[in-house]
Amino acid sequence: MLTKQKGAIAEQAVALAALKRGYGVSTPLGDYLPYDLILDVTGNLFKVQVKSAWWDDKKENYVVDNRRTRTNRRQMLRANYAENDFDFAILFIPKLEVFYILPAADFNSFGSEIHLVESIKRQRAPRSAEFREAWDLLEL
Repeated sequence: MLTKQKGAIAEQAVALAALKRGYGVSTPLGDYLPYDLILDVTGNLFKVQVKSAWWDDKKENYVVDNRRTRTNRRQMLRANYAENDFDFAILFIPKLEVFYILPAADFNSFGSEIHLVESIKRQRAPRSAEFREAWDLLEL
């Protein structure tokens, strides 16, 4: 499956999950903004960047690149997001249908990748664990 297809599936999964929670969902026209969806949560509008996680066999966990990726005909360019590009990032693990909801500042504070550990294999939970299914962050 192509990267764009995986992204579209993740966006639709987030939209469906948001609608099931009673949120309004809007989609911006075009593919050039630094966010993918706008969620209306009790009258508050949030710009949301959606990311689809993939399985990393070597590290045995799910991974999301937290940089923006742009491609032209010859090369792929990656850059960090700006602080005000979006309000929340929602990371989706398709195989498990699990969501991680991170405020933009937390999302941007990770290195180039965010690791989502879904199995208990260490004493201490990874930093990302606090954001697993944290939909309540949108309702504050």
